[in-house]
Amino acid sequence: MAKPGKAAEAAAGKKAKLPPAQEMLRYYRDMLLIRRFEEKAGQLYGMGLIGGFCHLYIGQEAVVVGLQACAKLGDAVITSYRDHGHMLATGMDAGGVMAELTGRIGGYSKGKGGSMHMFSREKHFYGGHGIVGAQVPLGTGLAFAQKYNKTDNVTFCYFGDGSANQGQVYESFNMAELWKLPVIYVIENNQYAMGTAIARSSAQPALYKRGESFGVPGRQVDGMNVLAVKEAGEDAVAHCRAGKGPIILEMMTYRYRGHSMSDPAKYRSKEEVNKMRAEHDPIDQVRSMLLGNSLADEEALKAIDKEVKDIVQKAADFAQESPEPDPSELWTDVYVEA
Repeated sequence: MAKPGKAAEAAAGKKAKLPPAQEMLRYYRDMLLIRRFEEKAGQLYGMGLIGGFCHLYIGQEAVVVGLQACAKLGDAVITSYRDHGHMLATGMDAGGVMAELTGRIGGYSKGKGGSMHMFSREKHFYGGHGIVGAQVPLGTGLAFAQKYNKTDNVTFCYFGDGSANQGQVYESFNMAELWKLPVIYVIENNQYAMGTAIARSSAQPALYKRGESFGVPGRQVDGMNVLAVKEAGEDAVAHCRAGKGPIILEMMTYRYRGHSMSDPAKYRSKEEVNKMRAEHDPIDQVRSMLLGNSLADEEALKAIDKEVKDIVQKAADFAQESPEPDPSELWTDVYVEA
């Protein structure tokens, strides 16, 4: 794990200076929603109601929640196939996301995209992409459009430590720096890619340094602490909005489940996973800050937990009640008239 940043250090002790209670409660609620949603998705997958691939975000919630706290209207988000958390963090409806997982017409892609391929123009969320690293040049293109159209928006382009070794990633770094594009490359380093420890797959495991030869600055962040993520995100957003070009944020995070639902994750020990959950869980950290600094009591947190559980249960019910797409939907949304 990366050493905690200033925000994490400040939050470590009781009575530390923290953001206002409402802000902290929002982080808690948003991360908890992702956690409970993913747990329910895992259950539905086990029941055979979700088919195909399904990659859960459990453990990594602080990354997208912290960065979305730095975004403004019009900022774009694009990511890989581990994407449900990003959708929820951008404000996409939990029912529409869950319905897409179950292949129903009420889903964001009308049941035709599944777990890995959902989009929302309204929320400026551009996928969910199943090809490893393919979203990186696309995210660079989104940033190009933002600059071409003379906006001050930025693109958050997420990818994992496995994708960091793809050639198209470096082509993107080069173009983004050459044209000073407003793109934040967020490397969600959950340590194992598809199952191989980063030390065994990367000659340079410090992924935030990957842009040095192109002049792209980078920073390593404690991705398990939402305050450290937000602090780094604010700096990165300011860098991009000022016209200084791209920046890399390597978020040191950890997934609790396997790479996908079909992965038993035998390449690491249960003790390792349990230790990470016990000592670095992003939601537990915020919970401790709230209670330890008298920003909330147990009753307030229980109310949030109930609210989140109700949202997730309604999403699961909607996902099972929504009809399957009519066979004629196979021929729709294939081309777009320009």
